[in-house]
Amino acid sequence: MGTDHIPPDSPTLSAVHAEMKARLRAKGLRATRPRLAILAQMHILARPLSHPEVMEALGEASFDRASVYRILADLTAADLLRRMDLGDKVWRYELLSHVDREADDHAHFLCVLCKQITCLPEVELRPVRGGVLPPELTGAEIHLKVTGRCGVCMAGQSFS
Repeated sequence: MGTDHIPPDSPTLSAVHAEMKARLRAKGLRATRPRLAILAQMHILARPLSHPEVMEALGEASFDRASVYRILADLTAADLLRRMDLGDKVWRYELLSHVDREADDHAHFLCVLCKQITCLPEVELRPVRGGVLPPELTGAEIHLKVTGRCGVCMAGQSFS
């Protein structure tokens, strides 16, 4: 479990749970303990997570793998999460904003060594030269992946 994990009795976690509970109810979903736990970890870690990463983030909560898959699918269908493949054949899930939908479309950095994903909201995604998508491509999603080595991996390598 990473250092980003917040203890279950934290006031910060209570605020996150309250926000996630409101999001679930706004979508007509019950705010079950497993759904809240998954959404809270997605919010806390603030980056796309694979199913194994979600399981690790949940830690001692000990939800079974199949239930977590089903919940991720349900939350994606409810438009609370986005499912993406950044070209490495691993499905990752990202918490969508309920306030700023434009902020949801952003680039991602994939470290080629440790496979860590970092959101790059400051990288602007827009059509070149003011162009728009052709009408036959309505509803298309834009995914931009930047690959390289993250700072942690660079610091751990020796260049002799």
